Amino acid sequence: MAYKVLLIGIDPREVDLSDPFFPADLTHEKISESINQSLAEMKRRGWEPAFCGLHLVSAEADAKAALVEKWDCIVIGAGMRVPPKNLELFETVVNTIARYAAGTPIAFNTGPLDSADAAARRLGKTNGPYHFDPDFIPA
Repeated sequence: MAYKVLLIGIDPREVDLSDPFFPADLTHEKISESINQSLAEMKRRGWEPAFCGLHLVSAEADAKAALVEKWDCIVIGAGMRVPPKNLELFETVVNTIARYAAGTPIAFNTGPLDSADAAARRLGKTNGPYHFDPDFIPA
């Protein structure tokens, strides 16, 4: 069975790179590439991944539209839930998932490159301990 995994986060073009949470050398292109690498890793594992890039003015509607499909796991990106100024956005997304995808396992990554590992934890497809990768953004 191929698991369907949704990675949900802020559209890379809308990430506020001036936020001190993010490394100074981070670019929108690096974020996009990291997401693509994460999706490729999920495909390598035989899963069917998708990315829902939220636009700040329509985040709830964007999430709701993605949740029309049935997912085996939803990974919420760190860039949306960790910077303090994104707290309201994070709450909105979690509540939208609870409303439209009740019962679907939710996972949290530390950055785009460990999204597959985050999903694997919720899907019961990991044997090892949790591994935090502080260098989650490619050079």
